[in-house]
Amino acid sequence: MKHDEMIGKVQALARLRDRGSAERATHAVLSTLSERLPSGLALHVAAQLPPDLATVVRQAVDGTADPGVGASGERFGLTVFAGRIADRAGTDEDTALRDAAAVLEVLDAALAPELTERMAGALPADIRELLPVERAIGYD
Repeated sequence: MKHDEMIGKVQALARLRDRGSAERATHAVLSTLSERLPSGLALHVAAQLPPDLATVVRQAVDGTADPGVGASGERFGLTVFAGRIADRAGTDEDTALRDAAAVLEVLDAALAPELTERMAGALPADIRELLPVERAIGYD
């Protein structure tokens, strides 16, 4: 899937007012997701994304996206996930969760199914609930 298509789908799913908001939300979610995933898995995700979005993931894996916040493989739950997204996107946590669900749905469509399955398996149950229903079930 191409960058413009991904951002357009995030904008529509999250009902964001403009592409800039969708871009910020997408970057915030990808950065935070990449901090939560094991680094190897995050890099596999990056390999299937458009170049500019892949850079966001790689920077998070390196710990260069947000100095002071750790690199990938961190263990945190939904509260920290939402807080980091909200901080990065300049929104509140409820909006961050809505945006995260939209980005994760677009990722589900953009990535190879087996990679999305591995990603779902690496997430805790509370974050996994943001995935499309068919991905979120089966890990309890």
